[in-house]
Amino acid sequence: MINSDSNADLAICQIYARELDEGNYWCSTSTMYRIASAAGQNRERRRLATHPPKVKPELLAHGPSQVWSWDITKLRGPSKGVWFHLYVLIDIYSRYTPSWIVSSHESAELAEEFIAEAIERNGVTPHTVHADRGVSMTSGLVSELLTFLGVVRSHSRPRVSNDNPFSEAQFKTLKYLHDFPKSFASLDDARTFLEGFFNEYNHIHHHSGIGWHTPASVHFGTAEAIDEARQITLTDAFHANPARFSTRPTPPKIPHVVYINEPALETQIN
Repeated sequence: MINSDSNADLAICQIYARELDEGNYWCSTSTMYRIASAAGQNRERRRLATHPPKVKPELLAHGPSQVWSWDITKLRGPSKGVWFHLYVLIDIYSRYTPSWIVSSHESAELAEEFIAEAIERNGVTPHTVHADRGVSMTSGLVSELLTFLGVVRSHSRPRVSNDNPFSEAQFKTLKYLHDFPKSFASLDDARTFLEGFFNEYNHIHHHSGIGWHTPASVHFGTAEAIDEARQITLTDAFHANPARFSTRPTPPKIPHVVYINEPALETQIN
């Protein structure tokens, strides 16, 4: 009776109550539990859905405008409970920020518009756009936009913070600035500060991960000419005083490939 089709997925107490309501008294609930225990069925008896683990995102870019990452972070507003929302896209190869906005709210509509305008302004559609699993990131509007544009969608695994490292690192750079405000008086105040930050980040800041070039230089293809000029300077310094150098100096190299979660070596070989 316990394993009949109608009762196979029910807890023992549920079976006892239902059988009693149908005018059937087979035994006490404790006896029923004892019978189930003897059959090894004293734990979960229901058939449960299984959810396979989310796939670890493994993305690579060997040039600009191939893989973009984006995220939203909160900025403290003028009073308690008031927050502004900063949306930022970053190219994982060049580290260039093709677009950012700050808003008083977060919404799927705003996210869709933000990404569409960024792609149009960039002039090149990325192959993949990566994000975490926030409400705006997984919204139908954003998914429909990327599908329409032929862009592959990629998402971080749930509760895995380092699946979106480039966006997280950029937010840390922003929020650890010596002059980053504890709060912003208004949206205009936030926009003024962020305008200065992203202009310096894109065009002035020399990034260690891209051979000490600026993100704009790598993104728009001027890094090679800059490296040639750097090499001339280093060669002149070498010839002027070769004793200062153990080997002939060369400019720092830009990585050929940039990864989000680089595959294990054996996976790459296979």
